[in-house]
Amino acid sequence: MNFLGIDLGTSSVKIVVMNELGKVTASISRDYDVSYPKTGWAEQNPEDWWNATKDGIKEIVKNPNMDGESINGIGFSGQMHGLVLLDKEGNVLRPAILWCDQRTQDECDYLNSHIGQDKLSLYTGNKALTGFTAPKLLWVRKNEEEVFNKIAHILLPKDYIRYKLTGEFATDVSDASGMLMLDVKSRKWSSEMLEILEIDEKVLPKVYESWEITGKVTKEAAGYTGLSCETVVVGGGGDNAAGAVGTGTVKAGVLSVSLGTSGVVFVSSDNYEVDKDNRLHSFCHANGKWHQMGVMLSAASCLKWWIENINKDIEGDVFERLLKEAESSPIGSNGIIFLPYLMGERTPYSDPNAKGTFFGLNISSTRGDMTRSILEGVCFGLRDSLEILKSLKVSVEAVRVTGGGARSNLWRQILADIFGVKVQVINSKEGPAYGAAILAAVGCGLFKSVDEACEKLITVTDSLEPIAENVERYNKYYKLYNELYPKLKESFREINML
Repeated sequence: MNFLGIDLGTSSVKIVVMNELGKVTASISRDYDVSYPKTGWAEQNPEDWWNATKDGIKEIVKNPNMDGESINGIGFSGQMHGLVLLDKEGNVLRPAILWCDQRTQDECDYLNSHIGQDKLSLYTGNKALTGFTAPKLLWVRKNEEEVFNKIAHILLPKDYIRYKLTGEFATDVSDASGMLMLDVKSRKWSSEMLEILEIDEKVLPKVYESWEITGKVTKEAAGYTGLSCETVVVGGGGDNAAGAVGTGTVKAGVLSVSLGTSGVVFVSSDNYEVDKDNRLHSFCHANGKWHQMGVMLSAASCLKWWIENINKDIEGDVFERLLKEAESSPIGSNGIIFLPYLMGERTPYSDPNAKGTFFGLNISSTRGDMTRSILEGVCFGLRDSLEILKSLKVSVEAVRVTGGGARSNLWRQILADIFGVKVQVINSKEGPAYGAAILAAVGCGLFKSVDEACEKLITVTDSLEPIAENVERYNKYYKLYNELYPKLKESFREINML
């Protein structure tokens, strides 16, 4: 038996094949572009996702040791919150508005103030944020009436790929949790929110648990990809929930941290719980339970920006050279603190006006100091979510880290020291794509539950302990980090208006 895990990310789609023993036997990725038509806007063409995905599947199936008939099931992981709009023929009406798009502050203010944050939290477990799907829909209604009037189907990014593969309009509870339309506690669409938004439920996809079968590959899609028409497709999960499955973060005490384009702090919960201030997201988990999650909008993307926009003229392996320079910089980066708000921020500030900032530069500052301050600043931002979890009496015994940034031993050690918790490395490096494949295996009956699958397939291979001296020093720098945003908040807003 083989299972395909498809992770539709922001910059690329990653596809892996997992066999029944949990071993990844093939993987491939295909890139696509993000469009930034205006400051704070971020869009993509859903057809680019589909073209990259079908070409990737086709290449994997061509493998001499693989064929379409051997793929029993397909699971999804996907970038959350994106708004995909289709007409009644299934055609895309406009570019998808992405999770990191910041255009909807007015719509969020309306929902949080006029409808009321308390009501939103009661109905959905969350407050309105610019990244969420419902504010995007209100923006389209206000600014693109002609497009809005043609809407027949509202989908999330990964669910567009599902539609192209199966012809079905479906989603899963974990991804739908980030739309601000789902009753997260009851795991179904919120009738109260749909009434507030004036949205007919018939334009929304059917909601499934992440391991439930949503359809089979159509004859047309089989012809494109080389898959079998008997291959089943399960619900899948939002990227963070699927990533948590891929790291075995399905029980209390284990925290997962994603150092991907965005940064995520994720903890599983057996019960539905909501932070009264809505500083964290309360979403359905892909294992049938719930989770709480803090999200910073720029994590590894900060280092990517530093490499590609500022240091792009360096010869050789830029990534390795910059990280080696950062290793030579001491804890605290010789007094430089970096605020990682390159795309605004979500947790804990929910401020689209927040800006990236280097604080503490002096005449002796080096590029290595600045690079290290980026690594530290991202970890400080992630610690904001950890501190909220601590205030809610959530026990954290270990951190499992995923994403591109997790490849750096330096960055992992910085994370361990700033969190004051051991950071574990696991046997799988495939993250959300692996979690998606596990969900497919559960849907096909190989395991009785997601938790059982994780228990059997995920093992810890290495662990980095926090260094006591470093922890103490970083606590002092974190205090300074925490003082900067409140002092700069109005300046961020003002510079945005100039």
